[in-house]
Amino acid sequence: MKGSLIVAATALGALAVAGCGSSSTTGGGGGGSNASGATKSCIASVGMEGPLTGPVAVLGQEQLHFAQLAVAKDNLANKTRISIVQGDTQLNPAQATTVTQQFTSNSKIVAVVGPAGSQEVQAVGPLMARAGLAFISGSATNTTLTSGKYPTFFRTVSNDSVQGPQDAHYIINNLHPKALMIVDDQEAYSTGLVSTMVPIFKSAGIKVDHESVSQKLTDFSSLVAKVTPATTVVVLPWQIAANAQQFGRNLAQQHKKAVIFGTDGLFSPGTFSINGSYVSSFGPDITAMPADAAIAAAAKAKFGSFGTFGPPVFAAQHVIDEAIASVCKSGQTPSRANVLAAIKNTNEATTILGQPIKFTSNGDVANGKFFLFKINSSGKYHLIPG
Repeated sequence: MKGSLIVAATALGALAVAGCGSSSTTGGGGGGSNASGATKSCIASVGMEGPLTGPVAVLGQEQLHFAQLAVAKDNLANKTRISIVQGDTQLNPAQATTVTQQFTSNSKIVAVVGPAGSQEVQAVGPLMARAGLAFISGSATNTTLTSGKYPTFFRTVSNDSVQGPQDAHYIINNLHPKALMIVDDQEAYSTGLVSTMVPIFKSAGIKVDHESVSQKLTDFSSLVAKVTPATTVVVLPWQIAANAQQFGRNLAQQHKKAVIFGTDGLFSPGTFSINGSYVSSFGPDITAMPADAAIAAAAKAKFGSFGTFGPPVFAAQHVIDEAIASVCKSGQTPSRANVLAAIKNTNEATTILGQPIKFTSNGDVANGKFFLFKINSSGKYHLIPG
C-alpha cells in the first residue's frame, strides 16, 4: 500500500458505511491510488484461498478479513467494483486443489490471493500456470516455490532462504546453545526451513537432534522426553500454534527449561503464549507502526484482534486491486493475461508492511525481511529490534 493510501479519517467513515461482509465484498475504502483513473465500469472477481475452517481457521479468517479490508478500501479509491470469491482450503493440499479447480473454471476470476501454505502452493501451482492465473500468497515461504516452476506465483513475504539463516544465526549468537532439538511437522514449509537451518547449526558446532512429527499429533510427551538437560533450545518451524502451545505445556509438565523458538505459524497471540519463547514472522506487527495506525484501528474495530498473517494478505490483495485498476485505466477489460502482466510490473515504494513491494522475475518480493518477537509472562509479543 502506498504511503498516500493510509486510511484517513474520512476514508474510515466511508469504510464503515461500505462495510466488509463475510462473503464477496464490493464496498470501498479511502485514499489515493496510482490507478485513480479507473471507472465504475471496472468490474472483476478475485479468488481468495485460505484455511477459513479447520485447525488454523483463526489465521485463515484473519487473512480473509484483511483481503476484504483492502478490496473495500481500493474499490472506493479507484472507483472499481472488485469482488472476492472465497475458497476454504483448510490448509490441506487436496482441498486447495479442489478450490483451485473451481476458480480456474470460473472465467470471471482474473487473479487469486493465497493459498496460505507452501504445501498448498506446490499442489495448485501447475493448475494456476495452465490457466494463466496469477496468484499471490501472503504466507507461503518455501524457497523452491520461486524456482521458476510456478510462473504465475508471487508472494508478498520473504522466503525461507532469508528466514532460515536469519533465525539460525540469532539462535547461535544470542541463545548460545550447545545442543538443540529441531522438529519439522512433515509439511513443505517446515521441512524447507529445517533443511536450511540444520547445516548452519552444525557448522557452528552445535549438537542437533532433528525430529519429525505429524501436524495431527496433539500430545508431545514422548517427544519432550527426548529433550536432554543439555538441550537448551527447541526450534519449532510449525504451522499450527496450538500444537506448539501443547508442546510448551508438556515441557513444563516434565520440568524442562528449554526455550522454544518458533516461526510464522506460531505467531498467534492468545493461542501460543509460552513465556520466554521467540517467534520469527514474515510480517510486522502493524499495531506498532505509526504509519499504519489508522488501518490497524479500522481492522481492530471491524474484526477484533489480529496478528501478522493479515497484513501481508492485505498487501497481496492491494497489488491485485491496483493491477486491475491500471488495466481499466488503460482502456482494457481485465483479463487473466493483462492482470498478470500488470502484477509483474508492480513497484510500490511504501506499503502496509513498512517496506516496498517489487517482484523479482520469479515472483519473490525483492529485498524482503523477517521480524523477531519475544513473548513475555503475560503472553504479549514484543518486537526485538534488528
